[in-house]
Amino acid sequence: MSSRALTLPAWEDISAASRYYWGYQYELGRRVLVPELQRRGIFHPGDAVAEIGCAEGGVLMSFVEAGATSALGTDIAPSRLESARRIADRLGLQITFAVHDILADPIPESWRGRYHVVLLRDVLEHLDSPETALRRIAQLLRPGGYLYISFPPYPSPYGGHQHLLHNLWGKLPYVHLLPEPVFERLIASGREPDRSEVRRLRRIRLSFGRFHRAVAESGYRIVLQKHYLLRPVFRFRFGLPLPAIELTPLARLLPEVFQFLCMEASYVLQCCAECSS
Repeated sequence: MSSRALTLPAWEDISAASRYYWGYQYELGRRVLVPELQRRGIFHPGDAVAEIGCAEGGVLMSFVEAGATSALGTDIAPSRLESARRIADRLGLQITFAVHDILADPIPESWRGRYHVVLLRDVLEHLDSPETALRRIAQLLRPGGYLYISFPPYPSPYGGHQHLLHNLWGKLPYVHLLPEPVFERLIASGREPDRSEVRRLRRIRLSFGRFHRAVAESGYRIVLQKHYLLRPVFRFRFGLPLPAIELTPLARLLPEVFQFLCMEASYVLQCCAECSS
């Protein structure tokens, strides 16, 4: 972990919401992801690193602070990338940000085969075709490069992202697993963009099984997997001294059962010849 932490002065053109999101992203990267991937020999100073769905860029900036080069952050939300760009510029960090949809947009030639590590944190479950996403991300990786992924399995307590609805029912676990007519009635009071997103996740239903099939079809090799009852990000996101509770052995023993309790599944995949071809 870096001996110093980046801090954001009170810049007037960076909103409080952007500062909050950047802050917990950065702390997760600095205190959890960077040390873990360095310890396991997956990330080294000098490695080229990209993040798909980087939002305000806090995680990516923690990697740059730790020595990442040729850093690239993409997202489909221009406003969040603009905040990321302003923060990186003010902090003197060299990062390229680009509006890009990993499923729909062409992959620029300059990105192909360039990156030692690609990060995909809490994004895959939102993509209509996780299988296609994995294959397209492989085009960014160098041979033998690594893809870090985290996501909440759909059957988990809040795997349907019902909290996006900001209504009473969105606060309850497992609402997304109710029968369709009941589910539609409970989400009716949410905002339309949020209702559309929880419906999208219901269609995708990214479970352990679907993820492992997508990995096998894409030609990656799983080199690390962890499963959490309480996510590492919670202590940074909520500002509470919450421990990360890992139950990986149980998840491997009873995956179809544990995915109903698992708040985060995280994996490191290695790009083999089959996935980069």
